Amino acid sequence: GADIYCDTSLICEVLEHKQPEPVLYPPHLKGVSRVFAQWADSTLFWTAMAYNMQPKGAAVLFAKLPPEAGAAFLEDRKAMSVNMTRLRTQDAAPAYRSYLRRIAHMVEEHDFLFGAEPCVADFAAYHPLWFTRVCTPSVADVFDHVPAVLEWMDRMAALGHGRMEKFTAQDAITVAAGAEPLPHMSEVFQDEHGIALGSEVTVTPESFGPEATQGTLVAATRTRYILRREDLRAGTVNVHFPRIGYVLKKAAP
Repeated sequence: GADIYCDTSLICEVLEHKQPEPVLYPPHLKGVSRVFAQWADSTLFWTAMAYNMQPKGAAVLFAKLPPEAGAAFLEDRKAMSVNMTRLRTQDAAPAYRSYLRRIAHMVEEHDFLFGAEPCVADFAAYHPLWFTRVCTPSVADVFDHVPAVLEWMDRMAALGHGRMEKFTAQDAITVAAGAEPLPHMSEVFQDEHGIALGSEVTVTPESFGPEATQGTLVAATRTRYILRREDLRAGTVNVHFPRIGYVLKKAAP
């Protein structure tokens, strides 16, 4: 519809609310699964990507693309990580091996990271490891000494992708233009910034992607911000951001 959700962590929360079964956040593991997923989406992800994009990995990834495509990809990722200290391969490789050993210790005890069923932590950790194994196989020997991780990855892959439907950018714009944003959440306004609802604000990622999103603050709950935006193509939309990992500021006059 006309509600846009930013960041995987918030999208997972929304999915859990809309379809509680099977659970992404097991009741007895809600806290630890969230903390682990946040680590996997940040530290583990960027370490894996720094390892994957070493010359041997990048050569395989871009082998079938024109040179300008690879250059454009690298420039895009450079811009995305402008506020970060980017790891060199020499730093990323030993860190990645250490993280894989830690994951191996967890999945040697259970089928999945925290038990017999997968949760949000498994999906968050699987993503960067899948990239190494599938997209940059020339550097996948990093898994040679952690067979338990490969077995866990096979179990994750066996889950499949469920029902998929291709959806273009224009399809999404058309749907948004024909819909109205959902009613605001009933949660209490939580003001941590001294910024009133109805103010023009910006929301910017803490550590990657320097682009700010500007709009009218229509909700600030315990866990998220909602900005109302007017777009020539999509019409009126509500853009949702999690509080964790994002910075709210009053827009410049």
